[in-house]
Amino acid sequence: MELISNSPAETEEAGETLARRLTPGAVVAFTGDLGAGKTAFIRGLARGLGVEERVTSPTFTIVNEYLGGRVPLFHFDLYRLGSAEELYDIGWEDYLARGGVCAVEWSEHMGDALEPEAIRVDIRRGENDSQRRITIQEGGEG
Repeated sequence: MELISNSPAETEEAGETLARRLTPGAVVAFTGDLGAGKTAFIRGLARGLGVEERVTSPTFTIVNEYLGGRVPLFHFDLYRLGSAEELYDIGWEDYLARGGVCAVEWSEHMGDALEPEAIRVDIRRGENDSQRRITIQEGGEG
């Protein structure tokens, strides 16, 4: 599925819409250029999960936990990760076992650690500065 967003608010709305379909244990893997809107999408995802806390990018902490929604949200930013092995060192499998939703920015840094059933979201700049092309690929689609 491909969507066109013309503002950060529309990008957040797309995230909120996707969140309504997510179940505990879901992994949403994000790709896209720096500043493309991945965190904006995740803010909407959090809102759709019932998270009321302010959502920020965990660039320096690697993961932010939001526990106040209908299911926990674990927001990862793997931009600074050197290898998939480092992901396991921070407890990736433990996060999966906790039954929350794992939203992973820079998922291409995960290598083979990404579950095949993960939902993939790619966000790219569109025809102008405020437009984004959002491609959502459901888990298991080739």
